[in-house]
Amino acid sequence: MTGKAEERHASWLELFFDLVAVAGVAQLTHLVHGSTSWGGAGLYAVCFLAFWMAWMCFTVIGNVIGDATRAMPVLVAMAGLVFMAASVREVHDGHAAVFAGAYLGVRVLASRVWEGSREERVVAEWPVVHAGVSMLPWIASFWVDGPWRYALWAFGLALDLLITFTVSGERVVAKVAERLSRHGQPADQVAFGRLDPAHFGERLGLFTIIVLGEGVLTVTAAMAEHAEWHAPLFWTVSAALTLLGTLWGAALHHGFGGIPYLSPGRLGPKALLPLHGLITGLLAAFAAGLGAAVESVEHGHVDGATRWLLCGCLAAFTVLGAGVGFGSGHRKGWVLAGLAVGVMIPAALGSFGGALAPAWFLWLLVVAAGGGLAAGSLAKRPR
Repeated sequence: MTGKAEERHASWLELFFDLVAVAGVAQLTHLVHGSTSWGGAGLYAVCFLAFWMAWMCFTVIGNVIGDATRAMPVLVAMAGLVFMAASVREVHDGHAAVFAGAYLGVRVLASRVWEGSREERVVAEWPVVHAGVSMLPWIASFWVDGPWRYALWAFGLALDLLITFTVSGERVVAKVAERLSRHGQPADQVAFGRLDPAHFGERLGLFTIIVLGEGVLTVTAAMAEHAEWHAPLFWTVSAALTLLGTLWGAALHHGFGGIPYLSPGRLGPKALLPLHGLITGLLAAFAAGLGAAVESVEHGHVDGATRWLLCGCLAAFTVLGAGVGFGSGHRKGWVLAGLAVGVMIPAALGSFGGALAPAWFLWLLVVAAGGGLAAGSLAKRPR
């Protein structure tokens, strides 16, 4: 029998689980909204990556196991992620222990889901889901206060990234087989669990859509806060929505899995997943900045912190997209053109855009993002 295998799509359970990402991203953007310090940016990066990592563990499980995924562990993990999201606003005060405890609970649950089945599977492409050593700094953080607590969290996440790039699936399989042998179980029960690329790209794309949707909600809420609606407000909101649409075009219409200008199959999971976490973190911070820019209409200018947040996120997004373009063999001339437009304009606006009205500032960012999108789409066209 010849024919193409039926393409998998996100299940109702997976879509329900993704609702927790809506709540999580909404809360995480509060850490960067109005923040003026590098410490605040660092705390946002650590908390976002932790939330993304916990979400990703169960996303990988659903991708590999498919219809055999049990609902109860997923729902319990969903509750853990809700506790993480709810504790974000006070994570630097009294709720840090709740955030860390919920994170550890989700990670432990994810590592246990694979055990106890007829055949124990190891995800070769992303062994982090089986890792336990990276949780030790999180456990130690319960006895540490202040910035050192967040440093331990960052160290644990750094271990996850180190495991991602250095530990092979074969090594993990060998360790699992050795553990089974010590307990008198046959080692041949261990097998590789492979990711479904198309289904996984859809799941990553859905998370990216959620992040962009948070931008729409932030802009809408900021607009609703204005007592008087006038032309400058309408122009500012229109520019903010155009920016979100442009980023959607780069990340999803011309990209794959939320990675701008990426073609399916060009990156393996070990590179794709950390890149997805980085890009969605940038987009979430950008969404918070758009809300602050709309709020600034009544002041007539965008403050320095918001200006650099938006310019920095857009420039970083452009650089990552250009890197993907170079690695994918796209037309280098167009890639360089998009890189120049998408970096130079934000750099100039960040340095000298303090006197611009919010609408002018955002529309110039639209020029930067739109130029990068046009160049990126031309770079992907066949020669």
